[in-house]
Amino acid sequence: MPSYKAPVEDVLFLLDDVFAIQSYGHLPGFSDASPDVIGAVLTEGAKLCEEVLAPLNQTGDRQGCTRHPDGRVTTPEGFKAAYDAYADGGWMGLSMPAAYGGQDLPHVLNSVMQDFASSANLALSMYPGLTQGAMAALLVHGSEAQKRLYLPRMIEGRWTGTMNLTEPHCGTDLGLLRTRAVPKPDGSYAITGTKIFISAGEHDLSENIVHLVLARIEGAPAGTKGISLFVVPKFLVAEDGTPGARNGVACGSIEHKMGIHGNATCVMNYDGATGWLVGEANRGLAAMFVMMNEARLAVGIQGLGQSEVAYQNAVAYARDRLQGRSLTGAKAPEKPADPIIVHPDVRRMLLSIRAFNEAARALVLWTALQADISHRSQDPQERQAAEDHMGLLTPVVKALLTDLGFDNAVKAQQVLGGHGYIEEWGLSQFVRDARIAQIYEGANGIQAMDLVGRKLPRDGGRAMMRFLGEVEGFCKQNAGDEAMTPFVVPLGKALGDLQAGTMWLMQNAMAKPDNAGAGATDYLHLMGLVALGYMWGRIAKAAHAASASPRMEAKLVAGRFFMERMLPETATRLARLSAGADAVMAMPAEAF
Repeated sequence: MPSYKAPVEDVLFLLDDVFAIQSYGHLPGFSDASPDVIGAVLTEGAKLCEEVLAPLNQTGDRQGCTRHPDGRVTTPEGFKAAYDAYADGGWMGLSMPAAYGGQDLPHVLNSVMQDFASSANLALSMYPGLTQGAMAALLVHGSEAQKRLYLPRMIEGRWTGTMNLTEPHCGTDLGLLRTRAVPKPDGSYAITGTKIFISAGEHDLSENIVHLVLARIEGAPAGTKGISLFVVPKFLVAEDGTPGARNGVACGSIEHKMGIHGNATCVMNYDGATGWLVGEANRGLAAMFVMMNEARLAVGIQGLGQSEVAYQNAVAYARDRLQGRSLTGAKAPEKPADPIIVHPDVRRMLLSIRAFNEAARALVLWTALQADISHRSQDPQERQAAEDHMGLLTPVVKALLTDLGFDNAVKAQQVLGGHGYIEEWGLSQFVRDARIAQIYEGANGIQAMDLVGRKLPRDGGRAMMRFLGEVEGFCKQNAGDEAMTPFVVPLGKALGDLQAGTMWLMQNAMAKPDNAGAGATDYLHLMGLVALGYMWGRIAKAAHAASASPRMEAKLVAGRFFMERMLPETATRLARLSAGADAVMAMPAEAF
């Protein structure tokens, strides 16, 4: 049976030594996040994930969810008790406002909990994760009455949440959406239509499910400009706040999927269901994108989470599995063979995963801290810089971490050889579960197009120039530090590739848009590698400043591996990007 150990020490090192979380005490909520509080939160969160969530991961995968003839859906054995433990521990409202029952702690701590939970049991973690996204949308765009009604119960975990965008005929292109909303005399709306791929759309974990649904009000403009957002509870709510009559929404079926079997992915049928407008009419996408951005960061964390748990189990196997002898002589002469961790190619795979995991976790925490600044700072310039960061790096975090997270799950599976292909060992589940993260909440190709087409040119390229300037400043600041040379020199070269790629797009994408489309994914990965390299630079600087220890030395070794063996890929990405779209677009569709 696979195992999982939450990387609490690594997170504390990042928060304390790399990002100096205590320097954010001027922000609301951070003054309560003392080192003792952070340590206690992470320790308790790790315990829940390791002892409650992780043991259910394999059984949940085997059992899956069951839809009954009356439309009810039951989750795998043990999921209800585990969800209750999660909710009762206050984890749902960790970073939500105290005014609605939350703990108002920094969002960055919630991101850490998402990391731990995603590793321990991705399918189960999605139920509270989607609820947190729905709460974020209601918090920003809901009326005060809606917030008072829904948020306290969702924070308690008594109610859960979903988002309903996709329809059978439209996924990314929401302008094609057909679900309709008809105004009713009492100010509510009758919602009719079908939504597909709705994660956690129906289940037995909570007493009510709060669906956020995109629909078009009768007579609204065509396309995305005519879409509104509605809150549609599974059960209508009585005056005392308790669930009352069943609403006109039901699960028509659950999908039979490649992975995340423990999460109910539903076809949801709305038959005149009663819903209430959230925010302004015809401005639903703006409201839903609050939830989407929360979800995209969370999905990036899912990629990291599967990479981490796959790595841990691959390392455990590599230390125990005896096979062959070291190329430089026996390392375990008393045994019939050496453990496979002595072999360079096994080490290559393991170090590739570890070097990604540590830098990706830093990138997640850095971005989560920017989210805290954007929501909590009273300084307009500080908020703007944080919002620029979020807008620019959200598609990178989502796409890069899920692309490489899946690749790493496959690498870890390869370490186990034939056993990696056997369900009992658990690696095949990590591969299957990781695969969805590249697809949902905006497929990764869409994330790349969003980066190149919208985020780069926004505000005259202000966010990108700030990012490039920060990385360049770091390189210059540390250029004279001999200990940092193995990090600063490769990072400077990679930054040059990113600058060249950015310039190439500026010169070639406007006149020929296909150049942007053909190179978008390579550009996103190019930028993502530079971001990870920058994270390794900051980790290395903090590790050098810390007291010498085997743990710090291991970090520096992993960082040097990244700089020498992984970061040079920026040159390849630049070459692909600069090749343009001619070869991509030359073949007629009928010739494929």
